[in-house]
Amino acid sequence: MGIGQYRHVVRFETPGPPVPDGEGGTVESWTDLPPAWNVDIRPATVRDLERRAAGTIVASATHIVRGRYRDDVTIDDRIVFDGRFFRIAGIANPEERDRELFLFAVETV
Repeated sequence: MGIGQYRHVVRFETPGPPVPDGEGGTVESWTDLPPAWNVDIRPATVRDLERRAAGTIVASATHIVRGRYRDDVTIDDRIVFDGRFFRIAGIANPEERDRELFLFAVETV
């Protein structure tokens, strides 16, 4: 896929330390995981999931995020795009070639 097709710019956040919520409990905090990443984001179809997620355990996904390979992303991280948040449900590195990365993501509210 040519770089011009990666038209969405996203950032990753990784879990940070728990933060007091002021009522005796804690809430989850998030820390930026630079740099920003140019990707293609598409709604996931059953056909896409069957083809792209072969050999990957993915319970469900609402979107497929495709970009150049990076090795610092895990399923514990989340994707932030235009004020929307996506939990990473699965990661695929086609043929283990470290050229592209497919993230199977679930949009959260």
